[in-house]
Amino acid sequence: QVHLVESGGGLVQAGGSLRLSCAASGHTFSTYAMAWFRQAPGKEREFVAFITQNGGTYYTVSVTGRFTISRDNAKNTMYLQMNSLKPEDTAVYYCTARARTGLIRDAASFDSWGQGTQVTVSS
Repeated sequence: QVHLVESGGGLVQAGGSLRLSCAASGHTFSTYAMAWFRQAPGKEREFVAFITQNGGTYYTVSVTGRFTISRDNAKNTMYLQMNSLKPEDTAVYYCTARARTGLIRDAASFDSWGQGTQVTVSS
């Protein structure tokens, strides 16, 4: 497994932007597929975005066109650029990694999780 640490969360007004980072330990970062999930109060954890080892990306419909997932294998870091934020984007955002295949949206298919970073969007 890989150790993950998120950063970059905070409070922002609707329409604003934030950039989340996920720093990974170890020297095998490039072999992991990575993703962002989020969990709002009283709701289940939901898929946000996914990036393959080679940089292929997938997004949930609600963030398509507003969020961009990326990775820098040389820095062992993954990012989530969030633009045009909405109050409904408010949640704890988690980065996650896996070395095996599985359904992109299935949290159970991921092996390593960060501690989460809070994103709050005010109206």
